[in-house]
Amino acid sequence: MGTHHGLTNAVVMPYVLVRNLPVIEGRLAALARYLDLPGQTARSVVDWTISLRRQVGIPNTLAEIGVDEGVIAEAAPMAEHDPSTGGNPVPLKAADYAVLYRKAIQGEL
Repeated sequence: MGTHHGLTNAVVMPYVLVRNLPVIEGRLAALARYLDLPGQTARSVVDWTISLRRQVGIPNTLAEIGVDEGVIAEAAPMAEHDPSTGGNPVPLKAADYAVLYRKAIQGEL
């Protein structure tokens, strides 16, 4: 992608949280209660993450940091085979990563 690793992670974080909600919803709701977030739901954590990102000046989309859909065909298979992929709560294949990247580029939570 040619972007800074930390910045890219910060941009993508809410998209990853939403993608993993079916598996992590209970844990995120517990985190929301611990943080005393409004609503105290998993979505409260997603919203808080987006708000924090905005407060520190992190863009909302990968497109805003120069990533376009042309990278998906190469990046999605690389993500599937990355050693850290096994730690994701929801197992993802290249096609799943392609959807995730497209949403993060277009800003579709």
